[in-house]
Amino acid sequence: MSKPIDLLIDEYVSPVSVTGTKDMKLSDVTNLMREGGFRHLPIVEDKKPVGIISDRDISLLDSLEDLSDLTVEEVMVKDPYCAYAGTSIGEVAFEMSSRKIGSALILTNEGELDGIFTSIDGLNALIEIVRGDL
Repeated sequence: MSKPIDLLIDEYVSPVSVTGTKDMKLSDVTNLMREGGFRHLPIVEDKKPVGIISDRDISLLDSLEDLSDLTVEEVMVKDPYCAYAGTSIGEVAFEMSSRKIGSALILTNEGELDGIFTSIDGLNALIEIVRGDL
């Protein structure tokens, strides 16, 4: 039987260069995400995550006639799944799969946003494992 690979999430976390706030207009967030080419936007307060918005959340709202008055707080996923730096990638991937979510926010020991781990990051880790790059 082969020994399990114990990788830490830290090696595959993507940095977060843009975050949102609860009082932002949804239309501004939509433009920001489209221009930046990213699918998840962490919502922070005092450097700590309080929510997240994904392109999927926005797509579900596209059927509404007027999104201009909606704020991020009204549509964000509150209390997003978070894990601390140093957590096993297997644990984070398992939680994401169980919850059927596409990302996990990664925190510092102080509970501040450190980065994001997405399903794409997980696939990149899997590619490295399968190819034997580890």
